[in-house]
Amino acid sequence: MSSSVVHVIDDDEAMRQSLEFLLDTAGYAARTYESGPQFLQHLPGLEHGCILTDVRMPDMNGLELVRRLQTHGVTLPVIVLTGHGDVPLAVEAMKAGVRDFLEKPFDDEVLLAAVASAMDSGDQAQKEDAERQKFETMLSALSPREKDVLHGVVAGKPNKVIAHELGISPRTVEVYRANVMTKTGAGSLSDLVRMALLARF
Repeated sequence: MSSSVVHVIDDDEAMRQSLEFLLDTAGYAARTYESGPQFLQHLPGLEHGCILTDVRMPDMNGLELVRRLQTHGVTLPVIVLTGHGDVPLAVEAMKAGVRDFLEKPFDDEVLLAAVASAMDSGDQAQKEDAERQKFETMLSALSPREKDVLHGVVAGKPNKVIAHELGISPRTVEVYRANVMTKTGAGSLSDLVRMALLARF
């Protein structure tokens, strides 16, 4: 069904085995980890996919894990599994960027639907990451003056205003804009703005 991996983190061995069996039966590759710290050791070279983690674990709870992943720049979608009474913690995790949470005991089909949805969003995020890196590289190749002009363009300023602020002529601004379009391969102004925004320029 998918070449992506579901990373399962739970300190309960029976739960890990149960989830691995369920995911395997549904056609997903699953990797299991008994704690957040153990999972974090595998971050270099981590396979694309999604993360399924218990929220209440002894060494590091699911919320702490999510925050640690963010500091490492990991963008894989996360689904949190909660026991009864852990919903406030799960809501806090959602605010911290978790994609979904499921209360135990959960229905197998509900879990698989959540994983499928997370995988789809993860594929999209991976495409955006690749695009962002490409745009960042392109934009870093611009000269300082071209970057100044691009900042003005992204802010929605007319050429005349950009020219006045930079102390150059409107015609020179047009030349810089044309250079920026050529160097980035942007087909239109909206393309250029989208690139700059995606690259957090």
